[in-house]
Amino acid sequence: MSRADGQDVRIPILYEDNHLLGIVKPVNVPTQEDASGDADLVSLLKEDIKIRYNKPGNVFVGLVHRLDRPVGGAMVFAKTSKAASRLSETVRSRKFRKVYAAVVHGRLPAQRGSLKDFLLKDAKTNTVSVVKPGTTGAKEALLDYEVIAEADRYSLVKVELHTGRSHQIRVQMSHAGCPLYGDQKYGNGVNKPGQQIALWSVIVGVPHPVTKEEIILASLPPAEHPWNLWPEATLNALTDKES
Repeated sequence: MSRADGQDVRIPILYEDNHLLGIVKPVNVPTQEDASGDADLVSLLKEDIKIRYNKPGNVFVGLVHRLDRPVGGAMVFAKTSKAASRLSETVRSRKFRKVYAAVVHGRLPAQRGSLKDFLLKDAKTNTVSVVKPGTTGAKEALLDYEVIAEADRYSLVKVELHTGRSHQIRVQMSHAGCPLYGDQKYGNGVNKPGQQIALWSVIVGVPHPVTKEEIILASLPPAEHPWNLWPEATLNALTDKES
């Protein structure tokens, strides 16, 4: 499929039925329309469905979770308003599983652990900071992590989110002393301009809005630096659905 600037955007489909559409989000494509005016994922998917199914009129694509623009990987969208409503409820009730892979600078304090912080977003600068509990406007942020492997000065980390705060993984890892590779916003002291942030949505798990069957979508990061510091077998461990 193409976008407004004439460049082709390939969006692999992981799962599709009458209610859901699971895809691999390309990096550097905004999830929804923003001030940049660049073609966004929701619009691209609507156009793709319209063409593939020869649908007249408007096409419904419901956005129920987001990925930051520079982040790629598995995402699920609703194809009906009823599915969107039910998926949104799974997000609110924390039954929506979100697992990410990240390459971070340095070493985390343990092979497995949890991070709990309170985050405050500054809408003017679009930045998030860790603040003291009880700070007005702050929201609790929870995640579990597992260090899968280490190489050079980097760690390959699997992260499961229990809350969905803006920039959560990026901020919490940076606060823990391990900023993400390529993250200019929360790791500009150790990253170089132009580096692609190493954060990828590897697993999305949701109960199907109609059948209630668990739908699990999996996507591995591209075989590019810094992900290719580790062999394919190591990267495959990122999509182990049981861990």
